[in-house]
Amino acid sequence: MAGWNQTDLASTSQAEFLLVGFPGVQESRFLLFIPFFCLYLLIIAANSIAIYAVRVAESLHCPMYLLIALLLTVNLCSSSTFVPRMLLGFLFDLSHISLADCLAQMFFLYFFIMLDCNILLLMALDRYVAICNPLRYTDIMTRKYLAKLSLAAVVRSISFASPVVILASKVHFCHSSVIEHFVCEHMALVSLSCGDISRNKIVGLAMRTITVIFDLGFLLTSYCRIIHTALKIAPGNIRHKAFHTCATHLMVILTTYLSSLSSSIVYRMGKSISGDVHNLISMTYLLLPCATNPIIYGMRTKEIREHLLKLLKKRELVSIPLKRVATSKQR
Repeated sequence: MAGWNQTDLASTSQAEFLLVGFPGVQESRFLLFIPFFCLYLLIIAANSIAIYAVRVAESLHCPMYLLIALLLTVNLCSSSTFVPRMLLGFLFDLSHISLADCLAQMFFLYFFIMLDCNILLLMALDRYVAICNPLRYTDIMTRKYLAKLSLAAVVRSISFASPVVILASKVHFCHSSVIEHFVCEHMALVSLSCGDISRNKIVGLAMRTITVIFDLGFLLTSYCRIIHTALKIAPGNIRHKAFHTCATHLMVILTTYLSSLSSSIVYRMGKSISGDVHNLISMTYLLLPCATNPIIYGMRTKEIREHLLKLLKKRELVSIPLKRVATSKQR
């Protein structure tokens, strides 16, 4: 493996692994730092600004915007589970990871991915109640009920991630200790096993298939009912707003699930494509929603966009007097 000699590999025990994200470019991996660092900065800045806009504006403290802020918070946490370590690996060759840390990273990665999908379900439910039962919306979607739904989303995410990680922790590793991935992904780790991993594959596939079928079924049913109800509304601002809001949510849903589908298709293609291409597509699947979600909501959600503009104008008004004071002092 380019970039590591035999001594490096020999010193890595089976309780420790090497994360090699892009094995084909190990000699110039430091060049990968710049684009991925800029992308990570974009994710942090865009999500943080949108979350701050929702937090400081009391008029946005309603279920729809709170769920958007929660989704963007999960985006931040999801990207932070692996990007900082990956960037350090590009710069300083800090690619060693213990089995315990690898399993922890795997758990939080799948936990946040699943939580992201669960929040999309809650957003669909919120829009369903708002459009299909508007007179009872404030009675149904209370903060207490929203907190219960959020807790259920967390429990469901833990229930999804835990079996996969527990089974991976029981695998006996005796093959190569080099994980050709930038993150401790389930199959990338268990493929290093010297035993039977059919149970790991079955459980991982079953968990993913069940959740995807349920989630897509729920989302499809909800938005079909929403669109059907919205079509009955007389043409005007209310109807336009209903379609505009749902279109924004659907853009986020399509970005999330199409990215996941592309990663699954590439994985099934196996050895017909290089590991670098596979990892790049996996990176897109994990980071594209994190980067695009705040932009979609910031651009298409009028209330969030207006508050962002107010914050920027307020910052400019504050900075102008400060500049004048500094200029007068210099004189």
